Amino acid sequence: MFARFTEAARRAVIKAGTHALDAGRPALPAELLLLGLAEVRPFALDTFTATPEDVREHVDTGDARTLLATLGIDLDAVHRRTRAGTDDPALWRLGRSRIRPLRVTLYGPLGAIPLAAHARKAVEVAMSRPGPVTGERLLWGLLADGSNGTGRILRATGVDLCALVREAGIPTVRRAA
Repeated sequence: MFARFTEAARRAVIKAGTHALDAGRPALPAELLLLGLAEVRPFALDTFTATPEDVREHVDTGDARTLLATLGIDLDAVHRRTRAGTDDPALWRLGRSRIRPLRVTLYGPLGAIPLAAHARKAVEVAMSRPGPVTGERLLWGLLADGSNGTGRILRATGVDLCALVREAGIPTVRRAA
């Protein structure tokens, strides 16, 4: 499934998967996919003003950073030493289960994690049109599902969703007059 993804879009999904694995999550939720997009920024959208720090405030990353800091351990230094080269997109793949076709799993050197329903839907919406899956398409997939909370998070970080949708070229449904 990763074959159609651009390099930057792959990196965003991998970053989200890494966050989910670090947090010990049973699945990769849509909120962490949004955090991965905010960190990697696989697009040049001026209206996407959310910073990774802003998004992290609204997403439970299960980060043990503060606890480890009280013990004198720098989590970033540990990650740099133990994860050298693990963010290479060539080492990761996104696959659908043959037995359970609705299950999509991200496999990589740090482990495997299935995508939660809303994250899987975002990826499937991004892949629904022909052509490469870009960061804009992943964002479209996240915003297409109004129940996953990513629109709420972006609004809370000060993003003008209407302007973002227009700039990203995300299709909208027109209502009959």
